[in-house]
Amino acid sequence: MGADFVKGSRFAQGGASADITPARSLGNRALGAIVNSLYGTHYTDLCYGYNAFWSRCLPYMRVDCDGFEVETLINVRIAKAGLVVHEVPSYERARIHGDSNLRAIHDGARVLRTIALERISAPAQRSVVPRLAYRLLAE
Repeated sequence: MGADFVKGSRFAQGGASADITPARSLGNRALGAIVNSLYGTHYTDLCYGYNAFWSRCLPYMRVDCDGFEVETLINVRIAKAGLVVHEVPSYERARIHGDSNLRAIHDGARVLRTIALERISAPAQRSVVPRLAYRLLAE
């Protein structure tokens, strides 16, 4: 079965990053573990915005934030909608210019707040796909 939403992962087998710090990697994995336990997903890289999706996914995303928590918000809402998600390995090259604006503690707290608020909000409308079928394409 095809995917509704495909997400890149720096932590899937075959993926990597030349630009992530150990602290950011640890935070990403910890926050991902929380989302995976709450939503039955198997995301290996929650805080990565390299995604491809059909336009029919847009109503489920309803992006209404403007910080680093946007990737988490999208991933949680896609899971809540029951859309079919595939994950593919992705390689993140080193930054060419400038420094990251990410502040690990502050932005991690925003991500955690987003997870909590989405958990208590109403469930998303169910898609025509009745379950979250998650497969790693690299297998």
